[in-house]
Amino acid sequence: MAASRRRGRLTVVVATAALAAGLVSGCGTVGKALDCVQTADSIADSVTDLQQAVENAADDPARADSALDSIRKNLRKIGDKTDNTDVNKAVDHLGRAVDHVRTAIRNGDRTPDVSPVTDAAGELTKVCTK
Repeated sequence: MAASRRRGRLTVVVATAALAAGLVSGCGTVGKALDCVQTADSIADSVTDLQQAVENAADDPARADSALDSIRKNLRKIGDKTDNTDVNKAVDHLGRAVDHVRTAIRNGDRTPDVSPVTDAAGELTKVCTK
């Protein structure tokens, strides 16, 4: 519960920063920044689901696959909406991390390391607020 509130506050701070940055450079930038931040927030939710799914992989291996699919879907949304090189690099980095976790799970790893996914998601959020 506290983590959810903390992440909610972080989302508000990130969105405010993106809005402020966008006001300086134009309305189109605001829309793109907010889209990026909102999608990054959805990815954060999926990363949380992935972490929980990995903890319970023995009970429900399909849940981790579903969380990975959700992250991929949101990555496509960001990639389709931006022409920012740094955002695209962060999207690619997170995509590779997702692929590595998916491969580990398919190869029978019941406790794959999801920290690269978490790190890459943090990098994406940071890039979205620049």
